[in-house]
Amino acid sequence: MEQFLSKAKDASRVLSTISGKEKNRILNEMAAALRSNLMNLLEANAKDMHNGRKNNLSSALMDRLFLDEERIDAMAVAIEEIAALKDPVGRVLDGWITEDGLNIQKVSIPIGVIGIIYESRPNVTSDTAALCFKSSNVCVLKGGKEAQYSNEAIAKVLQYVLKKNNLPEALISLIPDASREGVDKLIKMDKYVDLIIPRGGAGLIKHVSENATVSVVKHDKGQCHTYIDKDAKLDNAIAIAINAKVQRPGVCNAMETLLVDKDIADEALPKLKVEFDKAHTELKGCAKTQAIIDVANATDEDYDTEYLANILNIKVVDGVNGAIEHIVRFGSGHSEAIITENITTTEQFLNAIDAAAVYVNASTRFTDGGAFGFGAEVGISTNKLHARGPMGIEGLTTYKFKIYGSGQIR
Repeated sequence: MEQFLSKAKDASRVLSTISGKEKNRILNEMAAALRSNLMNLLEANAKDMHNGRKNNLSSALMDRLFLDEERIDAMAVAIEEIAALKDPVGRVLDGWITEDGLNIQKVSIPIGVIGIIYESRPNVTSDTAALCFKSSNVCVLKGGKEAQYSNEAIAKVLQYVLKKNNLPEALISLIPDASREGVDKLIKMDKYVDLIIPRGGAGLIKHVSENATVSVVKHDKGQCHTYIDKDAKLDNAIAIAINAKVQRPGVCNAMETLLVDKDIADEALPKLKVEFDKAHTELKGCAKTQAIIDVANATDEDYDTEYLANILNIKVVDGVNGAIEHIVRFGSGHSEAIITENITTTEQFLNAIDAAAVYVNASTRFTDGGAFGFGAEVGISTNKLHARGPMGIEGLTTYKFKIYGSGQIR
């Protein structure tokens, strides 16, 4: 592991010699290479899908794992979109002249070597590799074992393009030891690795956060809520709630708990149940919900569970204060939404909720790098420092001060 990471660290210095124009040309070559290697990628993914069925992976995980021509093309498009973004490195973020005549410039620079630990989705391999390359960072990738063949095939395609352009393959690589022990070594290698980004289940995030000596930006679970206020347009609220849960239940920005104002619960809940029944959503609810519609009982454990499946908790709350109280207790700092036409209630919710993304009259499903206009993302950060929310190329940079003098001494 140490020898492998030493090569990654050495490779990071190579990136500083590549111009933004050159990086964009290579990224577009990577996108073309993914398309031209379609059959190889599909064959590799078919092995993972076969193993997934054999290991009884959930339908949500199987959906995350699956690749077809459309999804591979989407991976290529994501890389092309990243190539089209402004270069985040070398930008003068601020500048001033001090009383001593020093010209100080605050300039964006890459972080260095970034270790990314993730599960299930093979497109994360190409997305994060492209984001890191664009921002002049080396990426060391550790994907989930369920996507092993897909990740290896994608990395091989990207490394082929690097090699073709006389660049070290170590700029984009999968860690050689993908075991738990290998991960434990990676997260303690602060001599070579500058940042660890874990994205996945709560257990993975907790383990990395508690054991890493390398700096960590957490991409924690998406315990997302939607609150329907008494002053909501009910048709809008129902459409938003359905989208937030069922459009793609297995992703981190899908709603896990629906909160409904007690003043409209009698009217809203039966209508919501009709629509969720059409979508075959398994519903659980509090005692007040169960008094109005026929659903299973929801416990505190349920309210704290990221289902990543077509299962939804419903809770009747005492207005916006009740909604805020529930979210403060169970939210993960990812994405929260309020549906209301009341401006005062809106501002109260926006100011009280501490999450990376807080929505008004829109689905939480928009918490996504592409939807935010960032291109792809390395993940959704639930950290408060450095980067928060969809983490694109800007979040993969830091800065340094360049000071120009003319002989000053202090």
